[in-house]
Amino acid sequence: MASGKSQQVQQSWRYCGGQIKLWREEAQISRQALADEAGYDYEYVKSMECGRRRPTLRLLQVADQLCGARGKLLAGYEFLKPERYLSYAEDYVQYEAEAVVLSSYQPLLIPGLLQTEETIRAYLSTHFPPLDDELLEERVAGRLERQSLLEQRSRSFNFVIGELALRNQVGGVEAHRKQLHRLVEVGKARNVTVQVLTFAGAGPELDGPFVLLETAEHDTLVYEEGQATARLYADPDKVSTVVQRHAMILRKALSLDESARFIEKLAEELCPLS
Repeated sequence: MASGKSQQVQQSWRYCGGQIKLWREEAQISRQALADEAGYDYEYVKSMECGRRRPTLRLLQVADQLCGARGKLLAGYEFLKPERYLSYAEDYVQYEAEAVVLSSYQPLLIPGLLQTEETIRAYLSTHFPPLDDELLEERVAGRLERQSLLEQRSRSFNFVIGELALRNQVGGVEAHRKQLHRLVEVGKARNVTVQVLTFAGAGPELDGPFVLLETAEHDTLVYEEGQATARLYADPDKVSTVVQRHAMILRKALSLDESARFIEKLAEELCPLS
């Protein structure tokens, strides 16, 4: 998904990284010297020069000055602006912004649209390979920006969250307490439902997370995301299967009131404020 754009991004990385290497070698500056001056380790700079990582603004600034490039290396930064979203998720984000109904099932994580900034940072800070500071800030901003969709009262948002996600104290006790309170508060909006799926043995919930999107034309799409890839599809047979799984999960989930009480109780059970 979005493979064409992903390839363009990789090509930009390789081209810019290759230019850094050419200018560095022409100026007879070692990779280690460049790394030391920029405050990076050797392998990190090597990855950027080889195009495996996005060259950072810091590296371009330092390389431009050290190599006497007179702005030629720094000019490449315009083509390297950090991606606000993962390349394979960009199609999904576009459909998400236009969907009239969004139904999400997430057993392991708090859904992105419901995450507090602390939770977002905790998730993204443990990304592997690690994100550089600039890219991390862009991803945080992108996720927070998406949350404004919840304020559009003419659209419906339905979330089922697994008990494990609610018990996992991402970011520490206080950050998690704030996150749980946010779930309860957001769930009070007339266009948002938040339900809890407690540990319930075997069932379709074990098949993994998904999001159902209903468009303004009343077509339904399914989005499924994995470790390093994702699928967005509208095949009627496949969509029907996921819709039925979602219905079964809803039958097993706690009611809205029970879910709110469950989440509030989890927040109360966290270690007391110190």
